[in-house]
Amino acid sequence: MKIALLRVFCVVALLMAIPLGQASAQSSDPFEYGWNLDGDASELRFLSVKKSKIAETSSFATLSGLITEDGQAQVRVLLDSVDTKVDLRNVRMRFLFFETFRFPEAVITTELSPELLTDLHITRRKEIELPYSFTLRGVTLDRTTDVAVTLIDNDRVVVSSITPIAFTLEELDLEEGRKKLEEAANVDITPIGVVSFNFVFDRAQQGTPPNLPEAVLTPAAVALEDKGEMTEEACLGRFEILSKTGNIFFPSGSTRLDDKSIPLLENLYDIVNRCPSFRLEIAGHTDSVGSDQQNQTISERRAASVVTWLRDKGIPTDRMISVGYGEARPIVANDTPANRARNRRIEFTALVD
Repeated sequence: MKIALLRVFCVVALLMAIPLGQASAQSSDPFEYGWNLDGDASELRFLSVKKSKIAETSSFATLSGLITEDGQAQVRVLLDSVDTKVDLRNVRMRFLFFETFRFPEAVITTELSPELLTDLHITRRKEIELPYSFTLRGVTLDRTTDVAVTLIDNDRVVVSSITPIAFTLEELDLEEGRKKLEEAANVDITPIGVVSFNFVFDRAQQGTPPNLPEAVLTPAAVALEDKGEMTEEACLGRFEILSKTGNIFFPSGSTRLDDKSIPLLENLYDIVNRCPSFRLEIAGHTDSVGSDQQNQTISERRAASVVTWLRDKGIPTDRMISVGYGEARPIVANDTPANRARNRRIEFTALVD
């Protein structure tokens, strides 16, 4: 009888020890071992308004981040992963608005104060005022916002915005991108963006500090599009959008490609490879400064420089046609420096065999 009672006591003690052990594991140090962002569970959303009354919410599919053991936090947003739920709208956002070939990521940094969160294991949820820095396109804004920090369990925490955060597109150097979007989509876009977030972090393992993966910066590395060959619609739309970027550069009076053109050309190369049923017309255009003959010659040679670059990358010459239109096809009047700059351009047209 005594042996049976002893066995029962041991079983009961073992069962009781499990929850007691879990409870005691709750640490008063909110950053013990550090934290890694769960990108799949996290969300960063932004709201835009077109035609003065139509609101659209978009997000980003690829996020990475961490919180170190001393409370330093960083979240990185790969802009190529923008998700508007429409393929060609995603492409316009990537190439015309964010110019991801030049600025592949946005970065959010902050410092979480341990003093404000030492009792999080008891309260489970706290609302705090959080100063942060937001960097996009080489511009850094320092702001403060209210966030909720919620401890789901000892190894999972959520940091979320309490109220949406508004930015003007001008302060983020996105005003030119907005104008390109308006022209490409033929809509008016309100020059304000509203952002909200829900970042989920998992506690790192003891002895394994949190790790922030390196950003993947190859063309369209995280774009939400089908891999491999593209459809006819996808190809036609992309070449039209690439023509509106204005990111093929030449030194003044020169027909030699500027190195600043390479990021866009790498993306062009990727798309040409994935549209094998098309040939590509590469057309040069100039402003009206100079003689007709000079402008005709420079437009032809600049288009030929792009063909040469793609040929050297491996695109067969018979898949490309180089033409120059000189000053004959302006898209705006040549009456201001800004308009003349828009008329100096390279355009891409897909030709069906």
